[in-house]
Amino acid sequence: METVLLIIIALSGLSAVSSHAERQYHFVSEAKTMSEAQRYCREKHTDLATVDSMEVVKLLNDMAGQYKQSAWIGLHDDRDTRRWSMSDPSFYGPGETEFRRWRTGEPSNGQNYQCTLLNSGTWFNYDCNHALQAICFDVTGPNATFVITKSSMNWTEAQSYCREHHTDLASVRNLTENQQIVELVHGGYYYWIGLYRDSWKWSDGSNSSFKYWKVNEPNYSASKVCVAAAFNNSGKWEDADCGVEKPFICYGPVVPVSMQVIKVRVQKPNGVDLNDQAFLDAMLVEAKKNLRAQGLDDNVQVAWRKQPDGQVFHEEEKKKKDEL
Repeated sequence: METVLLIIIALSGLSAVSSHAERQYHFVSEAKTMSEAQRYCREKHTDLATVDSMEVVKLLNDMAGQYKQSAWIGLHDDRDTRRWSMSDPSFYGPGETEFRRWRTGEPSNGQNYQCTLLNSGTWFNYDCNHALQAICFDVTGPNATFVITKSSMNWTEAQSYCREHHTDLASVRNLTENQQIVELVHGGYYYWIGLYRDSWKWSDGSNSSFKYWKVNEPNYSASKVCVAAAFNNSGKWEDADCGVEKPFICYGPVVPVSMQVIKVRVQKPNGVDLNDQAFLDAMLVEAKKNLRAQGLDDNVQVAWRKQPDGQVFHEEEKKKKDEL
């Protein structure tokens, strides 16, 4: 039996730093639901990852390495949050930004149904790309005058048109204004108003508009309101059921990566090549188990440290006995 030297290096968790030097990302391999992942990230770091540029996308792809499934990021679909195109808070009295006149069964929150139309005084959410006439308004102080466009256009075009020729797409602050519009429009016709669903939100409240969806995503399934990065598709995003357990990515402030070298001595069994890769892999698994049992954090990586000649194990030189 020969005495050899085993060297193990322990690194702080699998992480990567943005070149902006503002955030450090942490890939957590333990599968959790979206809400569990969010809670973990907020307790251990700052929050679930905000992905706001292709630089971050590349960084996360590099960090994921050989992992080719999906992992939670901090984006989710807030289907209950709507706001008016006219955003000036001084225009609205108490509770007026929340006035609604939905038809029974609305809003339905279907695919691309992020905009609002009015028909005979009741409201529907609808596909923003559909061409309809729109209701603009002219605002003077607290007063609003409603105007119907002559031509049909999608919601975004209607917003631009109303802002160019009037004040904005119409806000409807109360039942009185809703009735004023009813008296102005033609019964049975549909018209855009200024309410829209600002649905996709980052967990940390960031207002980034960067998107990196897979083809045909998001698909707006009723239960799919959370978002994962698919590392089998370049880190592109897919909406997913929040209750599914997945690995996830956190971010936090940039901290130095700590390193610790642990040296232990072992006895070499006869006939065993300690530098064989299969043997090294098996030994590393056992070493990790032992370190975890002694309290090593699950988010810490453990790896062999190779010597300049590429070997991990080396036989110790036998110490000569001191002569008397």
